[in-house]
Amino acid sequence: MSPGRPPLTAIVPTFNEEATLRDCLLSIRFADEILVVDSFSTDATVSIARELGARVLQHEYVYSARQKNWAIPQAAHEWVLLVDSDERVTPGLREEIEELLASGPRHDGYWILRANHFLGRRIRHCGWGTDKVIRLFRRDQARYEDREVHAEIVLPGPLPVLRNPLEHHSFRSFGQYWRKIQIYSEWGAARLYREGKRAGALQIFGRPVVRFFKMYVVRLGFLEGVHGLVLSMLGAFTVYLKYARLWEMEILKGAFEVPAQVESGGPLAREQIGRMVDEESRFAKTEVSPSRDQPDRPAQPR
Repeated sequence: MSPGRPPLTAIVPTFNEEATLRDCLLSIRFADEILVVDSFSTDATVSIARELGARVLQHEYVYSARQKNWAIPQAAHEWVLLVDSDERVTPGLREEIEELLASGPRHDGYWILRANHFLGRRIRHCGWGTDKVIRLFRRDQARYEDREVHAEIVLPGPLPVLRNPLEHHSFRSFGQYWRKIQIYSEWGAARLYREGKRAGALQIFGRPVVRFFKMYVVRLGFLEGVHGLVLSMLGAFTVYLKYARLWEMEILKGAFEVPAQVESGGPLAREQIGRMVDEESRFAKTEVSPSRDQPDRPAQPR
């Protein structure tokens, strides 16, 4: 602990995160307690956490907000920093957090910007450049909304935003991300099917084109070079898969395979596709400005 500041607990929720956890934990070693809340991983996640000195608790996963709300009261210290395993606390953010705590925080929580990375590059356009989350907060004051996907911390009043971002590495390879796309297209198509929606040529062709145009042109994805082109095409392809699957469901008269496919993604699948669903709704709401970082209703791409 740095002299003069209150102690800090860093909480990391995990499930089968052996590929990302080590770097995450190394980036938060300045915390006085590291608490890993694991959803009964079957890989080396727990052993890596214990090797690096974390306290490990295991708790059955229902959905992200409920898991985090269970974890927060387990923290030993009043101030909590919550970090996902695919996020990294930069040296600048660490210094800013320590200075803030040492000076005596005047608020119960703080927004932290996120620098979203796609295949090793920080993406500032394509709708990925405006992202913040409440991750530093008082243990006894902050809880997540009790909703299945994309919940945020509930705290009254406008809260300050820290200057330095978290690094977020949600897209590390196509192999890692492909499973998420498959689950999302299945889940999204099933949802539309149950709502009575149907897909024809206009939806299957037109909606991917619109998504590409918004990401690559409206949200300046072309400024990212090949990364922006590939990311925009990937966004369009994801939309294409969803509507093509919806068209298939109409022909086959049902979406009976979807629950098993979603379940096979593991206990975090619903949260992961929830982030993609939120991204889609964000595109649907606005044609020009990525308004995800409004102080009273933020969103995240994860």
